[in-house]
Amino acid sequence: MTDSKRDAFLAGERPEDVAFYLAEDAVDDLGKLEDYGQRVGDGIVIVVNGDDGRSAFQAATGLDPMAFAKEAMGNEGTIHADLEGGDCPAGDGPDHAARFVFAFAEERNDEVGGIYAEGDVIHAYAQCDCGDAYSQKWVVGER
Repeated sequence: MTDSKRDAFLAGERPEDVAFYLAEDAVDDLGKLEDYGQRVGDGIVIVVNGDDGRSAFQAATGLDPMAFAKEAMGNEGTIHADLEGGDCPAGDGPDHAARFVFAFAEERNDEVGGIYAEGDVIHAYAQCDCGDAYSQKWVVGER
C-alpha cells in the first residue's frame, strides 16, 4: 500500500477516484482547498471519489470534466507522471504552464486490448495558460 491518496491513485489502487491538480493562479484561494489535497510546488493535487471529484473539479474550474476531457483528447501532449502539470504541445515557457490537470484510472481490460490489456491505464487531461487543452494516457508503472 502507498503513503498518499495520490500515490495510490497513480499505482492503480484507486480506480473509483479521480485526481486533479490546480495551479495556485487557477483558483481564487488555494488555501481553502488544503484540507482536501496535497500541496505541491505551485498548486495542489486532490484525489477524491469519482462523483465528488468531478463535481469539485467543475466547481473549481467552471468546466464539466467529461466535456473538458473530450476536448483535450484530440490534442496529445505530455502530462507529468505526478500530475503536477504538463508540457503544452503549443510551446514552452511561462505562457505554457498547466493551469489544471484532471485524471482518472481505468482498470486493465484484456477484452478491449491494446494499452488496456497491458495493465491499469491513467487518462490525464490538462489545460494550459495559453488556452490549449491536451491529453496523455499511460499504463500504470510505465512512467
